[in-house]
Amino acid sequence: MVDADEIAKLCYERFKQLPRRGKPEPGREWTLLAAVVRVTRCANSSTVEKEVVSLGTGTKCVGQTAMSPRGDILNDSHAEVIARRGCIRYLIQELHRAVSGRDSSVFRQAGQAGKWRLQPGVSFLFFTSHTPCGDASIIPMTNSQSQPCPSVTSVKDREGTDGGGLKRKAEEPSEGRNTKLLRLEEQETAETKLEESGESKQPVLSYSSKSEGPSQSRSTKTLPAQLEMKTRGTADRAGLHQQVPDIHRTGAKCVPGVPADPLRSGAGYHSTGVLRVKPGRGEPTLSLSCSDKLARWSVLGFQGALLSHFLQEALCFNTVVVGKCPYSQEVMQRALATRCSHVSGLPAGFAVCPPALLQSSLEFPFSQAQTELRHQAGEGRVSPCGAAISWCNVTEQPLDVTANGYKHGVTKKALGSATARSRLCKLELFHSFLSLVSATDPSALPDSLRSAELQTYLDYKQASQSYQQAWQQLHSQAFPLWPRSDRDLLLFH
Repeated sequence: MVDADEIAKLCYERFKQLPRRGKPEPGREWTLLAAVVRVTRCANSSTVEKEVVSLGTGTKCVGQTAMSPRGDILNDSHAEVIARRGCIRYLIQELHRAVSGRDSSVFRQAGQAGKWRLQPGVSFLFFTSHTPCGDASIIPMTNSQSQPCPSVTSVKDREGTDGGGLKRKAEEPSEGRNTKLLRLEEQETAETKLEESGESKQPVLSYSSKSEGPSQSRSTKTLPAQLEMKTRGTADRAGLHQQVPDIHRTGAKCVPGVPADPLRSGAGYHSTGVLRVKPGRGEPTLSLSCSDKLARWSVLGFQGALLSHFLQEALCFNTVVVGKCPYSQEVMQRALATRCSHVSGLPAGFAVCPPALLQSSLEFPFSQAQTELRHQAGEGRVSPCGAAISWCNVTEQPLDVTANGYKHGVTKKALGSATARSRLCKLELFHSFLSLVSATDPSALPDSLRSAELQTYLDYKQASQSYQQAWQQLHSQAFPLWPRSDRDLLLFH
């Protein structure tokens, strides 16, 4: 049985051990943290080893026009995505060891030629310090949680805004794609200009951590009867207040083809169970919400199309642990599991694998709520940290700090060069995968990798036939409106 507090503590300690670079400024900046933990159950004893193999922080993603056809920009820097991409680096390293005849603590040979599977007793779980953005964040508010956004009286009142509270901020696009990275002061100036021009920044989700105890944070379900009735205005001349239940807002927008959120006051503000893209301030993004991505990984696995060439079975997280924050077990179940529970007709090696859902009573020290508690007058306003940190258990360059899709601190002159690229961008992960293919004896290559016609990133993804068949089943039965990637962004070598 997984202890949620033990997992949270393990991840927070791993973060604490990292260098200062890229971390939020205490009392002024906040961020979100996610991690992948490898769990190994020893065969001859009751010992269970737990190790953080990948960790990520981040709250931002780039706008649509900033995406690169060269695959050299990190489009999505939300913590969950950073942690998963770092885990891909870790898995590639372990497969390198396996195909080279060295011992791997993760993989062993499978029955199919050129295929590998997990060692006995090895599994992976996922940790996130906050409920994932999108559907999993549309949860009932309770009396221990402050309202995350102002009352909504009409659609007209919210012109120029996104209307709800926003757990994560998308990166504001700069004028021209290749500009020097903004310093925090410049980002704040840009945000102020947006607010003055009508594109006001959405309020950040917040809650009262003082009044929420461990027993509440571990609650498995938020019942309608437990909802705090929120004051929405004077009901009559006697001064009585009209009371309605309310929900936390998400800034993630419904994908094209889905009716827009109704924006009614209280609990009727959002539609639920729908696909959403992460928000931008002034420019749309193409990045699906983390709720949607976690749901997808529960069927297709988190290994992705490329590594599926080498794996006999998809790798799914058997548990998702959430840190102390506003939380609803029922909503998490809906967002991460129920939406895909009916999918059938999957090819061999794929199955619907809904994760166990747990919450810890331990809060991330750099959460938005904790940062606000520690904020001192005169320190400037509380804001999300602009950098994203990736650490993974690999021998070469385990630490990768980025901002605006590139390595942190890179200058305009270096943009477009290898020195500017994050180790997590599509191009770098593709090159690491090609290195794995080259390290594999030609006679031991999976059949799907023996074609001489494979050249581009898209070619290799499409050649992973079982993965693509599974994705087709998931797409048609659960997520028919999932936006398709622009092929011109996938043709790099």
